[in-house]
Amino acid sequence: MSSETSYQKSEILESHYDGDDAVGENWMHGFYPDSYKTVSEWADEYRILSSKSASEAGKWRTSRTPYLKEIMDCLSPHNPVQKVIFMKGAQIGGTECGNNWIGYVIHHAPGPMLAVSPTVEMAKRNSRQRIDPLIEDCPALKQLVCPARSRDRGNTMLSKDFPGGVLVLTGANSAVGLRSMPARYLFMDEVDGYPRDLEGEGDPILLAERRTATFQKRKKIFLVSTPTIKGLSNIEREFEHSDKRYFMLPCPFCGEYQALKWEQIRTEPEVMYECEHCHELIPEYHKTQMLENGKWVATAESDGLTVGFHLSSLYSPVGWLSWKECVGIYKRAQEDTTLMQGFQNTILGETYEEETDAPEWQRIYEIREDYPIGTIPMGGLFLTAGVDIQKDRIECEIVAWGRQKQSWSVDYQVLMGDTAKPEVWRKLEDVLMKDYPHASGITLPIRVMCVDSGYATQDVYTFVRQFTQASWGGNGARANAPRTVVAIKGQSRDIAMILSTSKADTKKKGLKVWNISGPVIKTEFYRWLKMERIGDDASQFGRCHFPQYSEEYFKQITSEHQVVRITKGYPKPVWEKDPTRRNEALDCRVYARVGAAIYGLDRFSENMWVELEAQIPVAQVQEKQEFKRKKLKLQQYQTMRVDDPWL
Repeated sequence: MSSETSYQKSEILESHYDGDDAVGENWMHGFYPDSYKTVSEWADEYRILSSKSASEAGKWRTSRTPYLKEIMDCLSPHNPVQKVIFMKGAQIGGTECGNNWIGYVIHHAPGPMLAVSPTVEMAKRNSRQRIDPLIEDCPALKQLVCPARSRDRGNTMLSKDFPGGVLVLTGANSAVGLRSMPARYLFMDEVDGYPRDLEGEGDPILLAERRTATFQKRKKIFLVSTPTIKGLSNIEREFEHSDKRYFMLPCPFCGEYQALKWEQIRTEPEVMYECEHCHELIPEYHKTQMLENGKWVATAESDGLTVGFHLSSLYSPVGWLSWKECVGIYKRAQEDTTLMQGFQNTILGETYEEETDAPEWQRIYEIREDYPIGTIPMGGLFLTAGVDIQKDRIECEIVAWGRQKQSWSVDYQVLMGDTAKPEVWRKLEDVLMKDYPHASGITLPIRVMCVDSGYATQDVYTFVRQFTQASWGGNGARANAPRTVVAIKGQSRDIAMILSTSKADTKKKGLKVWNISGPVIKTEFYRWLKMERIGDDASQFGRCHFPQYSEEYFKQITSEHQVVRITKGYPKPVWEKDPTRRNEALDCRVYARVGAAIYGLDRFSENMWVELEAQIPVAQVQEKQEFKRKKLKLQQYQTMRVDDPWL
């Protein structure tokens, strides 16, 4: 049916209804065709950016971000595309692109719409910071959506009614929310933050997409995200099944088109971009003109219904994120390899390929250091301990921690004895209550001991209950905090290092069990072990120091590796142990790292580091070291040959 015929039919229908008949008006509205205005045209005419969510508040201008025009226009109802994938870096405007689409749907193409955030809490935050200002600041939308404070329940935090449709906001962690309604329009934001398996029902992306099935050719699906890990990234998976479009920019000197690549960034004499065709250096002020004349080019074949767009932060408009700032982020990532994934994901908009193989134990064994076992070197400022429980023994590692998250293994003990009997637990208590000698001449206690409760659970709880847990503040424990013992339980989820705490029993003041993520900590530990050692640089971030342990210890701490397995049809990272090695030493190191996190290592302020360093008599140690150095130099001078040509 043509739009002209449709309007004629609607005029005939209008003559049969009184204008005061609201039901009749809404019914007749359904006969009007969807607007032929594009999403980008609507945004330029109606969209007002709020200072709550935008760095440049005011009227929306697609000309500021020309690369978004084609993406938005693919979401227009008259465009045949049904699914749009946008894999991007930061500071690009992807979420605002989706918000423009929401405004367009409410105003010009009403229908049921589902907007999905990674969690319900994030959906609520998005409603407050983005959707409410979108409606409030746009008069055309404000008159279509009831005020949030009205008695009409059509406008709540997670649901916005409008004539002919409804906008429902939910989280990918809510199976009920994803099953709540059929949807003609589906907007999924930051899909790499979605759980891989939602409450045993599978991939939340596919679960949400099923909501659009009844709309067939009229449906529109928009997925946006910065990518994460290669092989596990949801947005990468979707992009690979699209036509893979890249934004090509013309060189201001030779006119040849090219996609911006990190390899072409040059830092001398200043940060500029080298054209891959004529090799001229392009200053960043040319980028505005280059963006205006850019074009999307597909690099793969698809079914014509699914399109994919990739954009790095190198395309960020002048005044947002500069090439110089990108170079600064890259340099910091080179110094601290834990930041490299963030650079790869948020700046380049690419997945990060983790080095999941275990480091070679021989290489770590060869760089052992000469400090005595059982003694804390000068850099160590506080101690934690990780404890693994076996049937016939308890294994424990004491680790010292210092600035830049450096660590020193102080001692590793194997306490033999039946863990069902109290004798071996008394040995563990002796380890806990001992003060360990520091290179400065003082002694330090173990601040936090983490005991795995996966085996002999009740015996672990009995041991832990003997000790009072410290009260942890915003900057972690204080330097004079008491010895603390906590029960921990490892889980395979890789959301955060410390996942949650739970009660071990139903008592009013029941024992607290810390649920931890082994995969997160092992990934961090192996990344640190693989770092290239920069001489004797004491400030190298994450550097791990070891005394003269035997080969067995180093075989155990490198006994696992990460592989990707298909579980319920979806990729899932799994840590697997080398069947020829034991892994108790690795587990103990993981638990000691949890102790450091509980004590406050990851959130220490400078004042806390100064407070910890104040307990170390550094000046006296430096005087002794200087005296020894001068004495050694004198001895070397006295033993030199008289005919030495360098005298």
